Amino acid sequence: MTRLLLADDHTILRDGIRALLSAEPDLDVVGEASNGAEVLALLETTPVDVVLMDVQMPILDGFATMPELRLRFPEVRVLVLTMLDHENYVARMLDAGALGYVLKNAAISEITHAIRTVAAGNPFLCTEIGLNMLYKAVVQRPGTEDSTAEGHSGADLTARELEVLKLIAEGLTNGEIADKLFTSKRTIETHRQNIIAKTQAKNTAALIKLAVSRGLIS
Repeated sequence: MTRLLLADDHTILRDGIRALLSAEPDLDVVGEASNGAEVLALLETTPVDVVLMDVQMPILDGFATMPELRLRFPEVRVLVLTMLDHENYVARMLDAGALGYVLKNAAISEITHAIRTVAAGNPFLCTEIGLNMLYKAVVQRPGTEDSTAEGHSGADLTARELEVLKLIAEGLTNGEIADKLFTSKRTIETHRQNIIAKTQAKNTAALIKLAVSRGLIS
């Protein structure tokens, strides 16, 4: 059983998360806090495995809470749950000792997966954050060519489309890609159609060439 502490200044959000997690037999919400000061006080008396914590909170926000939490409770793991998606926020919280980072618009299946991953001592970045970093690393890196192997531009592919392209090139079916990205098969089919429309790729072989040219696969 993984013991959780929910830290967010919005009561309705804490109530919603608690209700959703109540269906998970291995996850137990043992406490709630509306700011960082309450988090630290609760950890003094309540055994907790994972703190699911927002960044923006009154009194003590996530940035101010992390150093004290890591110093006093090094065994407690922190999973950030926030709407702040800028890479600077991600880097600051991870540098401060958070083990995972998830956006509030993530599916509950991804959030529960993140909790279990962090509880096991492994780092976790939600799909959207990971895709944004992949996009910047691949599309915006210096010296990246803007043309595909077929001579059509692929620079306007979104971060999600790049990830779908990578998985297509690896041989995954639409259903397998949907499961991996925590979304529906129909959504993946739409992404695939958009990729084909943008790149004018005629077949899967052309998509594989595109993925290689973008550095997504070797």
